[in-house]
Amino acid sequence: MSGTRIAAIDFVRGVALLGILTINVTGFWGPTLASFSPHLPHAEAGGDAWFLIAFVLFEGKMRALFTLLFGASMLLFIEAAERRGARGAWMQARRLLWLALFGYAHYLLLWWGDILFPYALCGLCALLLYRLQAAPLAAMGLALFLLSHGLDTIGAVQGIAAEQAVLAGHGLAADRIDEQDMMMRIAASLADDRSVLVAPFLAAIRLRLSQAPWLPFQTTVSTFTETLPLMLIGMGLYRSGLWNGAWSRRALKATMIGGIGIGGALTLGLAAWIAARDFPPRAMFEVMQTLTALPHLLMALGYAAGLMRLWPRLAPTRIGVMLAAAGRCAFTNYLGTTILMTAIFSGWGLGLAGWMPRGWLPLFIPLGWAAMLCWPQAWLARHRQGPFEAVWRALTWWGAR
Repeated sequence: MSGTRIAAIDFVRGVALLGILTINVTGFWGPTLASFSPHLPHAEAGGDAWFLIAFVLFEGKMRALFTLLFGASMLLFIEAAERRGARGAWMQARRLLWLALFGYAHYLLLWWGDILFPYALCGLCALLLYRLQAAPLAAMGLALFLLSHGLDTIGAVQGIAAEQAVLAGHGLAADRIDEQDMMMRIAASLADDRSVLVAPFLAAIRLRLSQAPWLPFQTTVSTFTETLPLMLIGMGLYRSGLWNGAWSRRALKATMIGGIGIGGALTLGLAAWIAARDFPPRAMFEVMQTLTALPHLLMALGYAAGLMRLWPRLAPTRIGVMLAAAGRCAFTNYLGTTILMTAIFSGWGLGLAGWMPRGWLPLFIPLGWAAMLCWPQAWLARHRQGPFEAVWRALTWWGAR
């Protein structure tokens, strides 16, 4: 394992973390469904513009990039464990089980938007295939991704067409009833989430346990056909040498232009469509969950290639070093950002979500970025890992040789 390879992955991970915050800030501020539409819980001045900017540049793309890196990091850990004389796959499984516990605690104590629990369970499935070479890993991941989302797209298009007919005033009676039922479920979800958001700390935990104790499992099921394939593709990219400079600059450039160009064009088309129709609710759910899947993957691959092209130039610079350090402490930064943002927006903290307009959310992104960038270099000068990384590592190796 070369230091250059690790630093490159850490750099890309650092960028992905900053991008993820631009999306998560909405989830910290508002109910779950606020992440799906700028008109939930209600339309506000400036909310549409910020939603569309984040939708085009960050939504899903940074999460996909982070998932690709998670697959690569699984193989890195296995190789490091085997160099220590341990059974790498077994140690990775232990590591993922501890991650699942961290993830459920993250959800229960702090925030509904946890990704650690789904990553852990999907990672255990990906672990079954870790011995495969680059081409089979990438091919299996891509096939599962395209097949599952292709089938989902058929239902999504039908649902969007039915909603458009209802909104135009000539939908079928059954479709009108479905639309009314959906709006009632939306209202109930907004009310439940609102009660958690404004509650004191212990009361919020009790509400999560009573209202949605199985939410992390449900999230795993609903995201499985995205998360697992992306991990497999990420493992394939690792085996192909993407993160250690094996790809030529020409290949990186072609992937960057193709991924960002095609994925960006598809994303812009969807953004124009939903904005022109004033963000219809059913369409928003289908767009966010299904129709953007392929653009997300394409743009994530384009971002990955572009960042790897930039890495040799940025590696010696201050910003490159800061981003790599932030990515090396990704686990601590992810959990720490949740603590910071929930303390700002939740009822047990400053409670800003109770009155702050959605259009103000971009003002908090630089604060989160600064929090992720300001401390890792000084910490890593004295320690091998971030604090939560060290705890995770100790638990993983606890009792093992």
